[in-house]
Amino acid sequence: MTSSQQQLLERLNDVCRGNPSLHQLVETLQLITDSSPSEDNIDEIIRVYETALAILEKSIWSKQQSFETYQQLFRDLEELIATTGNDTRHKFIIIIPVADRPKHLQSCLQSLLTLCQSYHYGGYSNNKFTKIAVVIADDTKEQTNILKNKEIARYFNTQGLETIYFGQDEQWQQLEHLSKTDRQCLVNILGNFDRSALHHKGPSIMRNITYLKLNEMRQKEDNLLFHFVDSDQEFQVLIQDGVNNAEVYGINYFYELDKIFSHNKIRILTGKVVGDPPVSPAVMAGTFLDDVCAFLYRMANTEAKLACQFHQQEQQKEHDAAYHDMAELFGFKSTTEVYHYRCPLAGKHDHAKCFADFAGKLNQFFHGEHPTRKSYYNHEETVSEIKPARTIYTGNYIFTPGCLSYFIPFARLKLRMAGPTLGRIIKAEIKNGFVSANLPMLHNRTVEDTGKSEFRPGINSEHDKIDLSGEFERQYFGDVMLFSMEKITAAGYPEQSIDEQDINKILETTEKDIRQQYAAKQQQIQQKLELLKEVFFDNHNWWNTRDDLEPAKELFRTFIDNIESNFGENSPCYTLIDSASNRDKRFAQMLEAIVNYPANRKAWQTILGL
Repeated sequence: MTSSQQQLLERLNDVCRGNPSLHQLVETLQLITDSSPSEDNIDEIIRVYETALAILEKSIWSKQQSFETYQQLFRDLEELIATTGNDTRHKFIIIIPVADRPKHLQSCLQSLLTLCQSYHYGGYSNNKFTKIAVVIADDTKEQTNILKNKEIARYFNTQGLETIYFGQDEQWQQLEHLSKTDRQCLVNILGNFDRSALHHKGPSIMRNITYLKLNEMRQKEDNLLFHFVDSDQEFQVLIQDGVNNAEVYGINYFYELDKIFSHNKIRILTGKVVGDPPVSPAVMAGTFLDDVCAFLYRMANTEAKLACQFHQQEQQKEHDAAYHDMAELFGFKSTTEVYHYRCPLAGKHDHAKCFADFAGKLNQFFHGEHPTRKSYYNHEETVSEIKPARTIYTGNYIFTPGCLSYFIPFARLKLRMAGPTLGRIIKAEIKNGFVSANLPMLHNRTVEDTGKSEFRPGINSEHDKIDLSGEFERQYFGDVMLFSMEKITAAGYPEQSIDEQDINKILETTEKDIRQQYAAKQQQIQQKLELLKEVFFDNHNWWNTRDDLEPAKELFRTFIDNIESNFGENSPCYTLIDSASNRDKRFAQMLEAIVNYPANRKAWQTILGL
């Protein structure tokens, strides 16, 4: 045993003696210390470290203690593993598709760097973390943002994160490697672009083009895992800490993922997110209106100058998809419970200040936030426990190189719900090889300095007027595709061919059912909006007697106008999905995509050599 290994053992011993939950390991450590040095000692010490970390993890989460000692033990463990010279664990390639979001990208990579510095997965040598690399898949249009993204890549390379910039030049090189015949065979997967328009291709096509790069990488290096994350996410979790929220680096993601893939016969794993919901505002308006009305009802029954009482709220209830207007469509129980706003203001302040603060968050809803229904990390005793999955969350999924065969399907349609649709196909084919785990990432839809998303396709904003119709239409027909695919895969697709007439019938009946669901929710939203207008514009309520709250009231009026515009009787969103020509176009696209998918898949696998 080297002097360095001896020092690590002594430090572990000190930690165990100082922590009641680890006392049981002290005797084991003493026996190791007293025995003669050997390679078996090192393996045994590693096992004791792993036992200590499992016990400490449980203690930390049950008591919400500091992670400092926990992270230090992991760093010591990594140093010990490095001394063996035999680290056969996976190397992770983290892929971050990004389009005109340099601030999000910066935050995402900074969180990854902090995670690596906290836990040292895979070790650190030659000025870099040896088992972590990043690919920035850039779909950016604005030249200034392209330059920022390149600079971000250079910066994190200097900080020890191997960061590969995969921009338009590099993407075009990958496409040029393909013959014209191959390009034509893969047009539904990779799109059909010329060199001058290789931007804003959409997240699905961007991912598929990146798969070409990953296929090249998997032929040069063994034991890789590919991990896709969205640029508006971070490698930490949001927890409820008393009356406040806290963002913590409490999960050693890559250590846990390596264990899962090493000890189980799985091929693809999906995580989820905490923080902002992963769905569109198109399907959250009803739940948010419930909470906005509840906020105003409470405000109306108190006094403006009283000390703020919106801090003394119960912890948010655990309820999957509580933010979703149509949670029952996805197998979740629909909730009618109200979620109360938790005021984040520090120091002494009154209800008028709280009213103004809440008003400032209202219109962030149209950029994807749900100010009253964020989701929080709920620690389970075994983080690495896996469960059968049926949905891919494209912002947090990990797979073995062989799963490059599962490109994002129907990419040219640019529909939302691409991940869940892909998940149904994967589930039908590999069954138990497709799992989920409780390894979420923090999701932040907006950037702090503006309260808006840097870039969000399908949402048009002009002054205070917001038009959701583009995203709404992609959400609606994405739902139609998803629930049609459930029925189609149940009939044996894609292994078995399905008659075109049968596919078309499934699309039509599914769309009819989905349209009824959307119509019912639209009616509910309009009813809730009327209740909101009634309480907000009531001249007896104290905020309507105060001129100093005019800016806050204007934000409420803007919110009300935008809800009415997007979900009212004359909504361009519903006009678009009810357009006969648009519906016919979408049906033709979906039918063609579904029919051609098996042939597209075969061509893709042949060209990639999978």
